Amino acid sequence: MTSTAPLPPLLESARRLQPELVALRHAVHQDPEIGLELPRTQAKVVAALEGLPLEITLGEKLGSVTAVLRGGAGPGPTVLLRGDMDALPVQETSGLPYASAVPGVMHACGHDLHVAGLVGAVRLLCERREEIAGDVVFMFQPGEEGLGGAKVMLDEGLLAASGSTPVAAYALHVSSAMPQGQVLGRRSTIMAAADTLTVTMRGRGGHGSAPSSALDPVPAACEAVLALQTMVTRRFSVFDPVVLTTGLLRAGTINNVIPDDAFFETTVRSFSPEARERVREESLRVVRGVAESHGLEIDAVFTDLYPVTVNDGGEAAFVEQTAKSLLGEDRWTTMEQPLAGAEDFSYVAEQIPSGYFFLGACVDGLDPESAPYNHSPEAAFADSVLADGAALLAELALRRLRR
Repeated sequence: MTSTAPLPPLLESARRLQPELVALRHAVHQDPEIGLELPRTQAKVVAALEGLPLEITLGEKLGSVTAVLRGGAGPGPTVLLRGDMDALPVQETSGLPYASAVPGVMHACGHDLHVAGLVGAVRLLCERREEIAGDVVFMFQPGEEGLGGAKVMLDEGLLAASGSTPVAAYALHVSSAMPQGQVLGRRSTIMAAADTLTVTMRGRGGHGSAPSSALDPVPAACEAVLALQTMVTRRFSVFDPVVLTTGLLRAGTINNVIPDDAFFETTVRSFSPEARERVREESLRVVRGVAESHGLEIDAVFTDLYPVTVNDGGEAAFVEQTAKSLLGEDRWTTMEQPLAGAEDFSYVAEQIPSGYFFLGACVDGLDPESAPYNHSPEAAFADSVLADGAALLAELALRRLRR
């Protein structure tokens, strides 16, 4: 008769995996890819999962990897764990020895850590397969940076991957400007919706010395930009705010020519579905009213991008409890406010009770208050958080399936 030695505690097992996770993270970081198709990154993930007891499906319209682990302790519910994989069009200036080898492309948002951390969670859960009653779906997702890869995966049947809809979904995001190893989260809204308002004011060009003989769209466009800021302060509660920033304003070719049209584009952030719907209506009303008062024609389009990321109250409380139990009470911070960034995990959270949280990854020697933030060409993330992140994802799945 043979006996199987008991497995070490989960956190200890994760820390034994740390060298492998660091190696994978560095390999992904050096070879970043942008968008929905990530063939090299997808191949690295598939290779890292080789030999494990998983059912693996590759995406059809994107380079995703969906892996299903069937528990060995009988049937039960399904839990989903997600890690995004895409990089950004940023030229890296971090000076790291494993810096990007692809010109103009960088893992400036830490998704390389998400890849390695989720692979670590897969390994940990596969080791404990016999104690799992139920299934775990691992979602390796491309196209988070503005392309809605999560929605594409949902459209391709992600939630049916195990044969039963997940009862809960969890995702973490590292931050280069949050204290190393600290887990941060909150109940309810944790990230904003992100949408875009695009406006073209159409007038009639002419000589800059004789504006009365033309129909100048430039003052109207400027007035519209300012009117949107007044709208924010007068039409929306400070307790359910919206943020509008016009990052692009373009008109004309030279100082003494009145152009035919003026164009601007505004990012719109909101923190509740109700505010999101209302800011769509109000912003279009404002810019159209300004154009009409100036006798201009207008093309105004409000484009929906990512919804509000809203944590389920029960699942967010469960993440907090699990993080404190696994890592220690002092490793948890409750966020007072959501972040104004946006996240396409929101599409998953709209359908499945979810817990989304942050893992601080500020590198040694830097102050989180002044460290280069995610998306900066200088952004750097601590390898040391990989094992803890992997362990926390795995522990969430284990505990949720036992409930």
